[in-house]
Amino acid sequence: MTHNPAALSKPADAVAAALVDRAPPRIQPYLRLMRLDRPIGTWLLYWPCVFGLVLGACAESRPFGTLHDIWYVVLFALGAIVMRGAGCTYNDIVDREFDAQVARTRGRPIPSGAVSVRQAWLFAFGLCFVGLLILLQFNLFAVALGAGSLLLVAAYPFMKRITWWPQAWLGLTFNWGAVLGFAAQTGTLDTADVMLYAGLFCWTLGYDTIYAHQDKDDDALIGVKSTARLLGTRSREWILGFYAVAFTLILAAGFAEHEGWPFVFLLLAAGAHMMWQVKTLDIDDPAGCLKLFRANRDTGLLIALAMIVPTWIG
Repeated sequence: MTHNPAALSKPADAVAAALVDRAPPRIQPYLRLMRLDRPIGTWLLYWPCVFGLVLGACAESRPFGTLHDIWYVVLFALGAIVMRGAGCTYNDIVDREFDAQVARTRGRPIPSGAVSVRQAWLFAFGLCFVGLLILLQFNLFAVALGAGSLLLVAAYPFMKRITWWPQAWLGLTFNWGAVLGFAAQTGTLDTADVMLYAGLFCWTLGYDTIYAHQDKDDDALIGVKSTARLLGTRSREWILGFYAVAFTLILAAGFAEHEGWPFVFLLLAAGAHMMWQVKTLDIDDPAGCLKLFRANRDTGLLIALAMIVPTWIG
């Protein structure tokens, strides 16, 4: 396969990643298919898993942080890296014609010619196999739930073609880890975990609408739909609403599992971080939108701390 000079170019929104930049040239395109040069997506996939694990420990009325918990945290971290890579590879296969028309994405490995479609399919299947090996470390109920998430992943790339709310489908998909983590801990689901999942769904609606404002002009030209295009100048108000509902439902989930008042006070930091995003948002500043989107890694950390610390102090 012939490579052109642009084939190995980094996407416009890639961040410096030593692991990718120092890897052998033949490997770099596959690492970029996995988005290892843009780890924010892995963080956003991983945090709901942690939230689900912690809530599961709360449902069992015990502190979070046993060797069992740490082992599951490691497994879910590896799973988030692998399955985000598989999902992004699949998404790039489906979206390769759209990506070639958008300035931010035309440097991705498939539209740039660094990786063929056949090679990408083989890579995606390989990552899914590794993901399956990780999933099999959990109970049968969790394994079934994990397998079910593949239906959400398979449908996601097509949502932007048929609905103005592809961010909603991403919310269903990206936060499945909250359900899976809870099930891995408890072997079941309960109302609190459903509330957590719903709250994280709204969180994703907010941050991914911010993200979508980067591409709204290109999306309009090629006919791709998004909440950024749908909501337009009303985006700030809608994002504030999404975040308010997210905060309320996450709060309710913690209370339902008896997290107590320390959880409330600690969660206020995450709420303040969401408010900061809304206040500083400029929907016509693509670089600023990307910065705010990436800041949700810290939002996730604040939520995780709010959930974990109260289990230690009773």
